[in-house]
Amino acid sequence: MAKEEKEKLLPRLKRKYPWLDHLIRANDAFTERYGNHYAAAITYFSVLSVIPILMVAFAVVGLAVGNDPGIIRQISDSIKQSVPTGLQPLVTGIVDAALKSGSGVGIFGLLIALYSGIGWMANLRDALTAQWGQEKQSQPFVKQTAKDLVALVGLGIALVVSFALTAVGGGVGRFLLKLVDLDQAAWANFLLRVATIVLGLLANTLVFLWVIARLPRERVALRSAVKGAVFASVGFVILQQAATFYLASVTNSPAFALFGPVIGLLVFANLVSRFLLLVTAWTATAKENQRTVVAPPPPVRLEQSVTVQRGPGFGAVAGAFSAGALLAWLGGRRRS
Repeated sequence: MAKEEKEKLLPRLKRKYPWLDHLIRANDAFTERYGNHYAAAITYFSVLSVIPILMVAFAVVGLAVGNDPGIIRQISDSIKQSVPTGLQPLVTGIVDAALKSGSGVGIFGLLIALYSGIGWMANLRDALTAQWGQEKQSQPFVKQTAKDLVALVGLGIALVVSFALTAVGGGVGRFLLKLVDLDQAAWANFLLRVATIVLGLLANTLVFLWVIARLPRERVALRSAVKGAVFASVGFVILQQAATFYLASVTNSPAFALFGPVIGLLVFANLVSRFLLLVTAWTATAKENQRTVVAPPPPVRLEQSVTVQRGPGFGAVAGAFSAGALLAWLGGRRRS
């Protein structure tokens, strides 16, 4: 009896709490659409392509801002702050290496960045397409590669704008406080901190909105992805803090000592990939985003109808036989 009650508990909870029902549907969709496998592929290409992509990105940003060291440093600081504390030294080294090599990016470096970046984008788009329940349409290789390249450039612009918005927001705020002689006021700095956090959440929301709604092979309406983008923006901050505590707990492990913070980078990249795909599945399984399902026609009842026709009786058959015999005898007499 207790087992039966336990089996009935989950359906009751799902009916009582719609958010729980939605979360369970999202997890089921994530699992059925190979979310873990796609997350592993995204993690691999993320680690493989992070350095060449950053090199090209900083080279482009340097040309756009006239190699202004202040703006470039603010953007690089924003990138470092977007990862957990335990990974900031590793990311600092990667960003510094990209800054030093960015100005000297040649054709070979550009080709490597394009190859790794397009591979990363292709896997990301396929994963998002699957989580939306869309079927991947076969396209010519050149056409699909060109679309992935455009998507990669668009995402890069969105990320640069996000980091720049966060960095410039804090810098402009401090400049304004100094301008009105409030840079030493505790309440003014507190309000600036709150405004910077809100601005950062807004910037992250715009990036996640672009990723969830525009990167799938078949674009979806931006309105349908707003809730998912907001949820992803807040959840990403929580994920950063959770990853910080996790990395602090495994710092003394033998694996971490052997491979260094690269293990931490892999773990964080995989967590972010899974989180992004799970949020996409959560967005796609919302009731307003469910595709209209046409109800099947009512079942058709097939019945076998047997009609029995009564044939001629014995008397009729005997009469017909006798008449035929008589006609045959008369025909024979006439011929004779």
